[in-house]
Amino acid sequence: MSILAFDLGASSGRALIGRLTDRKIEVEELHRFPNDPVQVGDRLHWDILRLVHEIKQGLLKAKHQDIAIKSIAIDSWAVDFGFIGKNGELIGNPYHYRDRHTDGAMEELFAELPAEEIFGRTGIQFLQFNTIFQLYALKKANSPWLAQADRFLMIPDLLRYFLTGEMHNEFSNATTTQLYNPIKGDWDGELLEKLGIPRAWFGNILQPGTSAGMLSSSICSELGIDSIPVYAVAEHDTGSAVAAVPALDRSFAYLSCGTWSLMGTEVDQPVINDLARELNFTNEGGVDGTFRLLKNIMGLWVLQECRREWERTGKSYTFPELVASAEKAAPFAAFIDPDDAMFLHPGDMPAQIRSYCQQTGQKPPEDVGAIVRCILESLALKYRYVLGLTERLSGQQFNGLHMVGGGIHNTLLCAWSANAIGKPVWAGPAEGSAIGNLIVQWIAQGELSDIWEARKVIRESFPVTVYEPENPAEWEQAYGHFLKVTGLD
Repeated sequence: MSILAFDLGASSGRALIGRLTDRKIEVEELHRFPNDPVQVGDRLHWDILRLVHEIKQGLLKAKHQDIAIKSIAIDSWAVDFGFIGKNGELIGNPYHYRDRHTDGAMEELFAELPAEEIFGRTGIQFLQFNTIFQLYALKKANSPWLAQADRFLMIPDLLRYFLTGEMHNEFSNATTTQLYNPIKGDWDGELLEKLGIPRAWFGNILQPGTSAGMLSSSICSELGIDSIPVYAVAEHDTGSAVAAVPALDRSFAYLSCGTWSLMGTEVDQPVINDLARELNFTNEGGVDGTFRLLKNIMGLWVLQECRREWERTGKSYTFPELVASAEKAAPFAAFIDPDDAMFLHPGDMPAQIRSYCQQTGQKPPEDVGAIVRCILESLALKYRYVLGLTERLSGQQFNGLHMVGGGIHNTLLCAWSANAIGKPVWAGPAEGSAIGNLIVQWIAQGELSDIWEARKVIRESFPVTVYEPENPAEWEQAYGHFLKVTGLD
């Protein structure tokens, strides 16, 4: 019998059917849909009810193709949330993490509550769009949502609630809020009190692989289907992607590559110390009680925004066309730090890149190929930088890098990443988050014994492309220049 994974990314979502036959995983895309934010006035929102509709379309497609579904689960991006009122209804459309309402919120909160205390309690890196800063910004703005709120649900929690009528908070996503205390293993009540946020908003926390209810009778009646069990998996999509890393060695480094790039390693206990805080690493929950010691990197968002800007000016390019143009451009002509704050918000990204280069004393890239090459080389070099920090913080030395996620379709980025780190890159599987979602469902059902058996099965089921490093001297010289112009040296 098949199981169904709904994997929602920051730009698109998909429903994938998974089948496990003779220790081989088969994955079939059933439904794919855009996930575009909606600008209303000064606010940027997620179209959450459209996502509910698309999930229903996935269930209907399974019905129309006579696919019997044994269970379903949802994973998505982190940090964003919605409120449920006392009447059980959604209060407002959730804000998008790139909305500007958190501009300055982090610095304002630090004036009231030291960063050292927040990190010591949560072990989570500081990013201005973290849930804690979103809630603080809502309080500062006297948002009417807060007066009406009865429950707080992260995006997958919220979508599960719409499907089942049950409200639960899942572990991997709860940790990303910067309101969860991994030492206590629960929401940090003292931190919530200091922030003036009611503890009663936050419910019980489900571990990945836990039953989270059944499809409600209203959904079943509407769609004409039987009820189906719904599981909590690692509902932060990075948690699911890391679960799907086909590592055979228990000491491994990973890069989940897509709109965001997330690099790190898997640890049994959170690493919460001064060095982790100074390096701005994070400790996010994973499968089987593990933690993902990692650092966020802006990722392919910068390239995606450039493409959108070119489309707005009437120039349409496919991603393969952009990659081909980069390959023809002059190497190492200009670099950016992809994590500079000027690249966070939507807008004219090519102009932002040129502005960054001017400000750092570099000749700005002008044509499309030069801009794309600047982005991809800068990402590869930033990966080397963060991999070194990961080794330093974890006390491990990694013999290569596992890359998973849709970004591995960009073979040039994979090859340049191997060149930059001077070690092999093992790329695959591309549908990492969805596969991680599926395997946790199978573990919960007893079809797979644990995460390590699952990783062996993934390794046997999906191809892994190996990229060996080339031109080490050129990339070493480029890395030194990258560090200098970005101020990372």
